[in-house]
Amino acid sequence: TKEKKRQMGDTKHFCPVSLKENFVLYPGLYEHAAKYREKIYYFSTSEYRDKFLKNPEEYVAHNEPIQAPPLRVCLLGTHGAGKTTCARQIADKLGIFHIQFEEYLQELILPKTKVKVGPDFGEEPEDDNKMPVLSQELDSFSQTMTTIESEKGKQEVELTDEEEAIKANLMDNEALPPEVLDTIVLDWWRKEPFRSTGFILDGFPRTSDEARYLSERGLCPDVAVYIQVEESDVLDRLFPPRLKKWKERQYKKMENKKKLKDLKAKLRV
Repeated sequence: TKEKKRQMGDTKHFCPVSLKENFVLYPGLYEHAAKYREKIYYFSTSEYRDKFLKNPEEYVAHNEPIQAPPLRVCLLGTHGAGKTTCARQIADKLGIFHIQFEEYLQELILPKTKVKVGPDFGEEPEDDNKMPVLSQELDSFSQTMTTIESEKGKQEVELTDEEEAIKANLMDNEALPPEVLDTIVLDWWRKEPFRSTGFILDGFPRTSDEARYLSERGLCPDVAVYIQVEESDVLDRLFPPRLKKWKERQYKKMENKKKLKDLKAKLRV
């Protein structure tokens, strides 16, 4: 009741300095409050409170109300929960950007890797012990022709430290360092066209460390939605494409065996 009687500042309980400088609605804290022109303002840090008091006119409304930032949504859920499908529909309906986080990471290194990396792409390790032998025999026939090309390929796909970190995250789920996240995530909050349009971020944050990163950088989503589905539903969605990939690998194995057999027959002739 006492709080309702107070005359709040133009940004209500949000920090006016965070809004002005980062275009983010960051909740202020009671311990970092200040009074200006009979209005109470709350700030996210004591540093921002001091900055406001040095030049308050820079952070208050004048002729028009202060503009609020656009909608920023984090959509979370397990793999196969349908995040991307929902995110596309929401983004289209609200006129905001759809950012699929792991797909964005793939695009960052794709010019060098040439193919997408990770457990969902390429061939999985074969259980058949004969396959390594088969592969070695095929390689021995083409070794002379491919040596120069492979050395050239190694030079072309040399990755930077940042790109190596992204690849390790996609391949082995290694955590992305904050300095790498800074080069990716900050732009969605602070640079155009995302800054003035808004976005739905599909699949980020994925871990408690990534959520802590957003908090430490003052990157507050307006809404965070977690999609929870039954395991049977996830299985129904993911199993058919995985089965299709397995069948394709089996077909490729048979094709390789046939090629090796034909090649050996030609050499005998």
